[in-house]
Amino acid sequence: MTDSANKYIYFTTVVTFCSLYAAQPIQPLFQHEFQLTHFQAILFTTLMMAPLGVAPLFYGYLLESFSAKVMVRWALFLLGILEIFFSLAGDYLTLLAIRATQGLMIPAILTSLMSYISYSSPREKVQHAIATYIAATILGGFLGRFLSGLCTDLFGWRFFFFVLGLLLLVNCYLLKSMVRDAKMHYTRPKLGEIVSLLKAKEFFWLYTSIFCLFFVFAALMNFLPFELKKINPAFGETGIGLLYLGYSMGIVVSLNTRRIIKRFGNESDAIGAGILVFGVGILCFMIENYIVMFITMFVFCAGLFTAHSLLSGFVNKLARQNKAIANGLYISFYYTGGTLGSVLPGAIFQRFGWQAFLIQLFTMICLALFLTRRLKIAVKKSEEADVAQS
Repeated sequence: MTDSANKYIYFTTVVTFCSLYAAQPIQPLFQHEFQLTHFQAILFTTLMMAPLGVAPLFYGYLLESFSAKVMVRWALFLLGILEIFFSLAGDYLTLLAIRATQGLMIPAILTSLMSYISYSSPREKVQHAIATYIAATILGGFLGRFLSGLCTDLFGWRFFFFVLGLLLLVNCYLLKSMVRDAKMHYTRPKLGEIVSLLKAKEFFWLYTSIFCLFFVFAALMNFLPFELKKINPAFGETGIGLLYLGYSMGIVVSLNTRRIIKRFGNESDAIGAGILVFGVGILCFMIENYIVMFITMFVFCAGLFTAHSLLSGFVNKLARQNKAIANGLYISFYYTGGTLGSVLPGAIFQRFGWQAFLIQLFTMICLALFLTRRLKIAVKKSEEADVAQS
């Protein structure tokens, strides 16, 4: 992978994640402008995220026939054109249809980029390249939210989406430097292999844990802007976007996973500690003050990304065979939890308010903590069984 292609790939990753999350902080504005319910407004983010939940299981049937270069450039081109159309559209149903179609492009782009990085990086540099890619996804997640809020206050909400469209088209052109024959290394999962993994207790507990955690994370990220507007209707979109700065904790955590595991002695206890921090963050959000919420976001994100980074690494440690399928299922549970979390808790939020909403999320965190305890027990039994066999 050439240095220029390397930089362009990470830049593309940042812009793609900007596109994925740009609507999230300004959903209250959409609600007001188009006279929508909470549920209708949050669909702008949910419909973009939903295909990521099924992508690892079904996109391989499409993607394995194309080179990474062809797939990612076409997907970027279509995503960019649709982003420009989104910035110009004038009614809710058209906007929603565009976002839903864009959601189909996101998995194709991200799968292509990860495949290309793995294919074109020297073996000794693959882990670093993937870590850099993950950092780029986190940076894109923050910038998409923050710049969307800032540009909305300065120029109106349509401006940032139009700029995103142009940037995506620029990325489509820049990625012409990608190697032409980087084929998609994508494993098509078989039903029997999926069932076999889910029957293994350690994988079942692990997957359900990350489902619960991202369910909570997506729920809070999606409904927090509505609560901030409820606290102060005059609150600007820039302030809402800036609140997501705590998302940057993901970069710090992802670069220190080994130290975290060493500190706690094993993955299971380190994951449990991350979940406890995550739970503390949820409880602190009950204090409805912007400064407190701003600080709490760092705690909240540190807890989530600690658990997430360790769980994702734990999958690869546990999966002695079918690593690609094991990772694909992890991503599916992760984004399915996020998709459902961005919608279902809204019923509690709308009917009973913020405090009841947070209690519901805290209950899910308690469930995740229970599941990780079961994970620790299952892993211990599996290790004992291996010792007995040897």
